[in-house]
Amino acid sequence: MKKWSVTQNLTFKEQLEGGIRYFDLRVSSKPGEIGQEIYFIHGLFGIKVWDGLKEINTFLEQHPKEVVFLDFNHFYAMDDSHHFFLINRIRSAFESKLCSVECVEDVLIFYHYPLFREYAFLWPGNKMPAPWANTTNVHKLIQFLETTLEERSRYGTFHVSQAILTPRVKTIARHLIRGLKNTLVHRNLPMILNWVKAQKPGVMGVNIITSDFVELVDFAATVIALNDLLLEEDESSSKS
Repeated sequence: MKKWSVTQNLTFKEQLEGGIRYFDLRVSSKPGEIGQEIYFIHGLFGIKVWDGLKEINTFLEQHPKEVVFLDFNHFYAMDDSHHFFLINRIRSAFESKLCSVECVEDVLIFYHYPLFREYAFLWPGNKMPAPWANTTNVHKLIQFLETTLEERSRYGTFHVSQAILTPRVKTIARHLIRGLKNTLVHRNLPMILNWVKAQKPGVMGVNIITSDFVELVDFAATVIALNDLLLEEDESSSKS
C-alpha cells in the first residue's frame, strides 16, 4: 500500500527549500505503544511529529523572514491527553515563533480540534477551509476548484485549493502495483499546473494551492510566481 499512501517524495527540509510553505498534516498515536508519541499518518505511519517539527524549526532558524503554515486537520486514535502532549510538542519546537490569531508571521498552527480554544497560538481549523473534490477525474477537479474559489471571498479566511485527485478503492485495486504517482498524478499534473498558471492571487483569487508530488513539475515556482501579479497591481495603482 505504500505506493498509494505516499503523496510526497521530499522531506520537510527539501520541500521548504523548494518553496513550499503550507503543510496538510494528519497525525495519530500508535495504539498499543507505551507513551503518547504522535506520528504523521497517511494510510501508513510516517515519522514522529516531533522530528518533523524540529526539521521545520531548523529551517526557520536559518531563514528568519519565512512564514510557515501547519494545518493539523485529521487526528486518529487520540484522546485529550494525546492532544495535550502534541500541543506541548508544538510549543516546545517553535516557542516564540508561534503566532497568535492577531499576527501573521513565523509559524501559524491551525488545529482542527476543540482544544484550540485553550491556547492563544492555535488558530481554529475553520480559518483554513480546504474543500475536497474527491474525484479521479481531472476535469471535475478543475470545475470544483473554480466553483469553491468563487465562494472564498464570502468567508474572509485563508483558503486551500486542493489540486489533488483522490483514488477510489477500485482504482487502487486495478493499479495496485503502479501506485498513486504513476496512475493518477503523472498523467494529470500538467493539466493541473496549467490551471494554476491561469490563476490570480489576492482576495478574489487563489490563496494556498496544494498538490501531490510537487517535485515532478515546477509546482512551487509556478505558485510563487503568481505573487508577481500582486506586485504588478501594487505598482500600477501607486503610479495612478
